Amino acid sequence: MSDAGERLKALLAKGCVTAPGAYDGLSARLAAQAGFEAVYMTGFGVAGSLLGKPDIGLVSASEMMERVCVLAEAASPALLIADGDNGHGGVLNVAELVRSYEASGAAAIQIEDQVIPKRCGHMEGKELVPVAEAAAKIRAACAARRSSHFQIIARTDARAVEGFEAALVRARAYRKAGADIIFVEAPRGIDELRAIVDAFPGVPLMANMVEDGKTPMLSAGQLAAMGYRLVIFPVSALLRAAQALADTYAEIRSEGRPHEEAPRFTFDGYNAALGLRELLAQAKKFEGE
Repeated sequence: MSDAGERLKALLAKGCVTAPGAYDGLSARLAAQAGFEAVYMTGFGVAGSLLGKPDIGLVSASEMMERVCVLAEAASPALLIADGDNGHGGVLNVAELVRSYEASGAAAIQIEDQVIPKRCGHMEGKELVPVAEAAAKIRAACAARRSSHFQIIARTDARAVEGFEAALVRARAYRKAGADIIFVEAPRGIDELRAIVDAFPGVPLMANMVEDGKTPMLSAGQLAAMGYRLVIFPVSALLRAAQALADTYAEIRSEGRPHEEAPRFTFDGYNAALGLRELLAQAKKFEGE
């Protein structure tokens, strides 16, 4: 039984869940320490942090599975909602991915309807698989999970390719195929955000807030008031962290040392955040007298 999925399902039933993006163990741990009940594993961030490359389908299924293992543990007790891209293949690949994510402790997997290789949802030039193929992947995902509580999120990227009405048609097909949560990626404007809610009364809906993206940047509270139940901010921390890295390296290169006044953890504060004292105490228990 997926305890994580059951907990997420209960949270969604009570109200809107806000999930910041994380891409490695450090970011997942800090997100959980900030007090969030859920954390979102961003494929965009995994591609950047793991490979140093953009989100254009270069990360493998096995690499995503490994990241889920790391992030689920690091984020605990916060729940992990994990990007599954386009399932990394056909229906059998989707089934394997679902089983792995659920066994690793994730509460939900997100599956989109793009071709292989895929692109970030707010990039240009996306292409879609036929709706029947995408719906089959959702059915395969639902059949593969061990617990019906493990949440299947169906994402459609059709808004940018086929138009808004076509995106709603696809989303309805994925809901009929068994998806628990519907995610229409990159709607253009507040009117479209509201129209999605109107089109799916009573259905848990997900909204994606991306800096410089296609959708207006709203607060979780504004989206909750519209009727959304899951709001992610997948790249906010990543973009800030990347800028901090670039600034720090530039300072060392140009001045021979980093600026001391720049915001940062102290050395001891960083170790405390990562649980150094607790881990050393744990190790001490096993030492001989």
